[in-house]
Amino acid sequence: MSKLTVVARIVAKEEKREFVKAELLKLIPITRAEKGNINYDLHQDNENPNLFLFHENWESRELWQEHMNNEHLAEYLKVTDGAVEEFILNEMTVIG
Repeated sequence: MSKLTVVARIVAKEEKREFVKAELLKLIPITRAEKGNINYDLHQDNENPNLFLFHENWESRELWQEHMNNEHLAEYLKVTDGAVEEFILNEMTVIG
């Protein structure tokens, strides 16, 4: 098993920014308690407050996939449907 880094880029619709931010913040304590989570850090862009970025590290891709199938993440996707302009997910490996 090798460590997996995930970068998730979320762009909220301007009028839904605070709602999306609140929903993203709800994910943090739940996810940080999940098996295999090393870190789960949410950032908000200084120039574009509609842009949020999660930087995550997981013990393995398998444990991250368990996270992706959890009910709290499905609920987040359901309640924010239509409030997010863009969602890009990158699975990455540390190389240096």
